[in-house]
Amino acid sequence: MAPGTECVRPLLADGTPIHDEPLPTRYTKPRITVRDRWSGAGVLKLARPGDPWSVWLFWDRGWRFKNWYVNLEEPLHRWSGGVDSEDHFLDIAVYPDRSWEWRDEDEFAQAQQAGLLDAGQAERIRVAGQAAARVIGAWGRPFSENWASWRPDPRWRNPVLPRDWDRAAAPAAPRHSTHAIPQHPRAS
Repeated sequence: MAPGTECVRPLLADGTPIHDEPLPTRYTKPRITVRDRWSGAGVLKLARPGDPWSVWLFWDRGWRFKNWYVNLEEPLHRWSGGVDSEDHFLDIAVYPDRSWEWRDEDEFAQAQQAGLLDAGQAERIRVAGQAAARVIGAWGRPFSENWASWRPDPRWRNPVLPRDWDRAAAPAAPRHSTHAIPQHPRAS
C-alpha cells in the first residue's frame, strides 16, 4: 500500500478517528466508513490463503526497514474487486533483531468486554496468535525470506477502489485451514 493509495477507514459517526476515542467507548459508539488515502511510508501486506493473520512490513522514509507486524484477522476472502478481511484486534510486532511483542492487548480485552468477541472466539484468536508466535520463534516464512529488501516496481500506479467497494460482504467460503476463526460480528 503505497503512500496516497485510496483506502477505506472507519470513523466514529461524529468524525472522530477511532484511535482518538477513549478505549471504554471506542467499540460502542456508532461508526461510519469513509474513503481516505494511506499515509506514511507505505506497507507491504503478505497473506496466505486460509491463515488467520497477515504479515505487514513497514519501512521508514528512504526504505529503511522498520519492522514486521502480524495482524491477526479473519482469513482473506477474495472477490472480483480485491480481498476482504476483518481485524481481530490482537497483533504482534516483530523487530529486525527477531524480538517480538504482543500489541493491542488492551483493545482485544475491550472488544471482548463490549461483546464483539465471545470467550470461544477470543480463545481461537489467542491460539492463532500463539501459532504465529511459533512461526516467529522458528524464524519461518515470511520472516526468513528477503522481503525487507523488497521494493515496488516504479512503473506501478496506485490502485483505485472498485466502484462497489461498499457492497455487502459475501458470506465466507468454507474454510479448510485448521487455523480458521469462525465469523463474528464486524469488529473493526
